[in-house]
Amino acid sequence: MKIAIIGTVGLPAKYGGWETLTDHLTAHLSGRFDITVYCSGKKYAEQPATYKGVKLKYVNLDANGVQSIPYDIVSMLSALRYADVLLILGVSGCIFLPVIKLLSRKKVIVNIDGMEWRRAKWGRFAKWFLKLSEATAVRFADVTVADNEAIKQYISTQYGRPSALIAYGGDHVTQQPVGADAALRFPFLQHAYAFKVCRIEPENNVHLIIDVFASQSRIPLVIVGNWDNSAYGQQLKQQYAHVPHIHLLDPIYDQTLLNELRSNCRIYVHGHSAGGTNPSLVEAMYLGLPIIAYGVSYNRETTHDQARYFDDHASLQAILESVQPDELEAIGRRMKQVAEENYTWATISEKYAALFTAPR
Repeated sequence: MKIAIIGTVGLPAKYGGWETLTDHLTAHLSGRFDITVYCSGKKYAEQPATYKGVKLKYVNLDANGVQSIPYDIVSMLSALRYADVLLILGVSGCIFLPVIKLLSRKKVIVNIDGMEWRRAKWGRFAKWFLKLSEATAVRFADVTVADNEAIKQYISTQYGRPSALIAYGGDHVTQQPVGADAALRFPFLQHAYAFKVCRIEPENNVHLIIDVFASQSRIPLVIVGNWDNSAYGQQLKQQYAHVPHIHLLDPIYDQTLLNELRSNCRIYVHGHSAGGTNPSLVEAMYLGLPIIAYGVSYNRETTHDQARYFDDHASLQAILESVQPDELEAIGRRMKQVAEENYTWATISEKYAALFTAPR
């Protein structure tokens, strides 16, 4: 059976959650399916025809931003020539699905992600377009994938349609002891600290989290993110540059170093307020980190309502003032158990394989 995976930047995975998903899906399933992954030609200077047993096709457009729409459409049209199943990750190009379904009866599976149209970074037109694309995807796809129970319920309530619940894996991350180089470079590793890794966007409540931690000195805060990509990030970095226990680090692409910082924190703070099952949260859970999360339904569903949750400055401040070491250790153990039961790539891959082969 021939599978086309559409909507990612491509392989090898270097960019984000879709690419990590694609990397692990193909690693688990390439022996059973003939898989082609569409890649952005603009992101790969070297363009091999295959990668770890998977075929690669390149489209000379960006996979993100405005160009993601034609990028997905060109990929879909190409895939129609040979694929039995089109797995589309994200809804950018799904406005074109009615045409695809007119041209072919190939099976189309769409993972709609986390209601992208709700993200604060989009303007009014972009929100309207993404909402329309989402609605079109749900209507015309043979199977809609939701990565979170809250998203599944949303699809049912909003569109009256069923969806397949398939989350995200976290077992690719590993506990990493603090090495001598990291300890020298980051002295905060010698003491208890809170940690967060994310895109620096308002919907991730970065401003709220930093403000609360800056107002206390019990535990330092370390955040890794793309501070220079927006005025929001630049302003925060400048505002808190002189607070000694606030450490705002630029993106870290060395996974070993990132895991040294992440897996040795006392508290993992997850501030995302939009989306579904967030990859960084699942990864933190698999590492067994004590998690304090923003209390939206997506985060509660992902953590099975067994973390600690905040909704504003006061509730986060109250948690930091009251939480005890033994409670943090218990939360970490629960997070690890939930992740091992629900968020392994072998389990996730088998669920996708079942969708590929299921009769319509």
